[in-house]
Amino acid sequence: MIRVVLPYHLRTLAGVDGEVTVEVKGQASVSSVLDALEQRYPMLCGTIRDQVTRKRRPYLRFFACEEDLSHESPDAPLPDAVANGAEPLLILGAIAGG
Repeated sequence: MIRVVLPYHLRTLAGVDGEVTVEVKGQASVSSVLDALEQRYPMLCGTIRDQVTRKRRPYLRFFACEEDLSHESPDAPLPDAVANGAEPLLILGAIAGG
């Protein structure tokens, strides 16, 4: 099971408190985790990544094991600590403005 921490507005939309878990078949990557997340919580489709291009939405970032994975290939393997459930995949909403 992969642990995922969602930003507050997406937790509210999905109707969950705290982190969620998803099961990924095969290699754990950001893409496969998002596929499983959107399958389990269909109301999140299109909120984290564009439904057509499958690219990350602006102002959302992916972190794992204190590393920013936002600009890595979405099909790159996640760190072992995330794949085995020891560490969560964090999806964070960036704040902009001045």
